[in-house]
Amino acid sequence: MVAPAALWPAFLGDRAAYAPLRVKVLGPIAACLQHWHIPADRAENLCEVAFALALWIREQKQVSPLAVGISGAQGSGKSTLARLIALILSRACGFRVARLSIDDLYKTRAERRELARTVHPLLLTRGVPGTHDTELGLDVIDALRRATERQATLLPRFDKATDERRSRTEWREFMGPADVVILEGWCVGACAQADPALQRPINALEAEEDPDGSWRRYVNRQLKERYPALFGTLDRMIFLQVPDMECVYRWRGLQEQKLAAAITQTDPHHRCMNGADLRRFVMHFERLTRAMLLAMPKRADVTLALDTQHRFTHIQLLL
Repeated sequence: MVAPAALWPAFLGDRAAYAPLRVKVLGPIAACLQHWHIPADRAENLCEVAFALALWIREQKQVSPLAVGISGAQGSGKSTLARLIALILSRACGFRVARLSIDDLYKTRAERRELARTVHPLLLTRGVPGTHDTELGLDVIDALRRATERQATLLPRFDKATDERRSRTEWREFMGPADVVILEGWCVGACAQADPALQRPINALEAEEDPDGSWRRYVNRQLKERYPALFGTLDRMIFLQVPDMECVYRWRGLQEQKLAAAITQTDPHHRCMNGADLRRFVMHFERLTRAMLLAMPKRADVTLALDTQHRFTHIQLLL
């Protein structure tokens, strides 16, 4: 296991100097980790990285709000990390932090059903570029930038158990202007691939259900044409680098187990996946996940390397 001190980035200076700030958040962080069922052998490692990143974001805040992207493969822990960073920035630094997941920007099931009918059947499945409402994301971030002290911004929510966007009455309300906006998601910051890279299928899903490549070309075109505007709002980028695709399958499976435990199993509308369904689901993201593992460490402001036990091993700062 990597000692926490070894993960402390040198550009922040002596970690002991930040002890007064740490005291302010130790209790709330411990409560969150317990609620999220984070194993003890990961908790200290995770907290050290979250605290270092929160302080790095504080040092980067030259505009208001500062928009920060956090990306990483499915199951890498980006949502948990984003929540901890937001907690530290708010409790220890006094910042107002708006946290938005790209998952909450998914198009409605009816919209995806229409895409499946008119473009390609694989677009019914949420997740890949082309299945998000990027204009909604832009509107929300713009509203957070322009909000006055007494103005509320509604943050959209998506229910994965029912595979549907929640009604506006269930959206979260963020009051006033944000100091920091965090946008997290598996494909945040991704770039389109070169056309020749799309020719050969990389897994069974592409070979059997997209033999002519029309689905992957559509996804790539969306990433090239519609997503740069949304990702272009980000001032800083953090990337979680997973060891390999097998870890993605395993960690995403743990997420699905937690989702299944959190919902009422007698609910006829729940859509939790079994093992075979999950492996097929992850295949939708494999192409872009592999491309991001190669490209993002060269582009992200901060890259966090993970080992197979889901522990951070080092922090790379792009100079």
